[in-house]
Amino acid sequence: MDIEFNKNEDNMRLMISEVKQRMDVIKLGGGKKGIEKLHSQGKMTARERVDYLLDKPEDFVEIGGFVGDGMYPEYGGCPSGGVVIGMGHVSERLCVIVANDATVKAGAWFPITGKKNLRAQEIAMENRIPIIYLVDSAGIFLPLQDDIFSDKEHFGRIFRNNAKMSAMGITQISAVMGSCVAGGAYLPIMSDEALIVNKTGTIFLAGSYLVKSAIGENIDNETLGGAKTHSEVSGVIDYKVDSDAEALDTIKKIIDKIGQAEQACFNRKDAAEPKLDPKEIYGIIPVGRDKPYDMKEVILRLVDHSDFDEYKAEFGKTIICGYARIDGWSVGIVANQRKVVKSGKKEMQFGGVIYTDSADKATHFIMNCNQKKIPLIFMHDVSGFMVGSKSENEGIIKDGAKMVNAMANSIVPKFTIVVGNSYGAGNYAMCGKAYDPRLMIAWPTAKIAVMSGAAAANTLLQIQVATLKAKGQTITPEEEHKLLTEITERYTKQTSPYHAAAHLRIDMIIDPLETRKVISTGIEAASHAPIRKPYITGVIRA
Repeated sequence: MDIEFNKNEDNMRLMISEVKQRMDVIKLGGGKKGIEKLHSQGKMTARERVDYLLDKPEDFVEIGGFVGDGMYPEYGGCPSGGVVIGMGHVSERLCVIVANDATVKAGAWFPITGKKNLRAQEIAMENRIPIIYLVDSAGIFLPLQDDIFSDKEHFGRIFRNNAKMSAMGITQISAVMGSCVAGGAYLPIMSDEALIVNKTGTIFLAGSYLVKSAIGENIDNETLGGAKTHSEVSGVIDYKVDSDAEALDTIKKIIDKIGQAEQACFNRKDAAEPKLDPKEIYGIIPVGRDKPYDMKEVILRLVDHSDFDEYKAEFGKTIICGYARIDGWSVGIVANQRKVVKSGKKEMQFGGVIYTDSADKATHFIMNCNQKKIPLIFMHDVSGFMVGSKSENEGIIKDGAKMVNAMANSIVPKFTIVVGNSYGAGNYAMCGKAYDPRLMIAWPTAKIAVMSGAAAANTLLQIQVATLKAKGQTITPEEEHKLLTEITERYTKQTSPYHAAAHLRIDMIIDPLETRKVISTGIEAASHAPIRKPYITGVIRA
């Protein structure tokens, strides 16, 4: 191993360590005192409930762990959006699990909480897999009600999705394990089956204080909407249980009895580990985001047997396309290339730029994968499409549009891994979040923005300096340098994978070594949703 490899490896290990350390803090939710309070009430925490429910907690694929990170500081923050969601096996059936974290503002819904809950339902709907809600929430966080209550993608969309999923035949099970109030009370009752934990679970449209204020009735919360009321009198609840553990055991039994779902029949054979050591990825990815490396070497350390069948290897070299298997699943891979290639006496660095020939190659490959019902994996390290008169004359916009059209209309499941840069229209063409990847994954080395930090900062600096000069103000070189530093720091923070994850623009930040597990779980989920329609693209210019 050379010195550069060792530097890269050390850098990657430090970045992975930061991911884990930050996640360890997030997993504490509202803090140790909040956890102790739940335990004193005989309740489990959200994460303890999820672990108890799962067949293998270590295989849980958490979605949106970093959601809310750094947001709402004026309200004490909202770790993980106040809710834990992800995919895991319950009684050998892959399910989506949603668990309110009552240590975070009593499980109240912030705006980002709503977005995260909708993401969980989206995953269940597009993959047609069961969804389990572990309810323990005080409802909408009132100081921010205007940003969570009344719009299309707000709180009410949850119950619309409950109804839609029911019509689609997607199993929904709810366990009321704490508070379930106001509009939130509809979620368990719009599920197929609902449970409540005696003495700790309550359901009502309005609590005792509001009832007293509204109609003058004196009543306590337990009598108003406790387990006895809803299991013996109202009939709202299907199962009354005496503890969190009994509730979770009951859910396991219900899931165990569900009939087999129709399968999409994606090709899968016996899984095999890569022949090349996946840990070597740490040393391959460079420290600097502008340095070259061979993406094919990364791919070979992710796929079964390190066996990769490259498509049009000698054409359109700024994008790599090819077939492989991940954990046994057949996949088509579209990846940006940053390798330095010698051409005669010249060295050409591809730098992750998409040229006309590479866009044309990727378009054809994407269409082939759709024709053969092979899931697609997009691996980003892209600066964008090539600019300049030569590229414009060659029709770069037209060829880029072909690629976007073929990708956007794909009927096979798509998965996106942001390895390095993901800038501008390159993000779009490589199946960015706007194009509905089943999962959007980032490695710690990811950068997501319109353009690189340096390019953006210099552009913004020029605009601000010109604005100041137009107002008759002068700016010294020292002031200009200070302004550039401020702009660069602000923009660099926005390109961070943590910023994207906090706003749920990516689903997760993972160690590269977890990639195979996450992709395999994603394809397993997608295999529950048969492809019903033919692959048809829109108008493509010749």
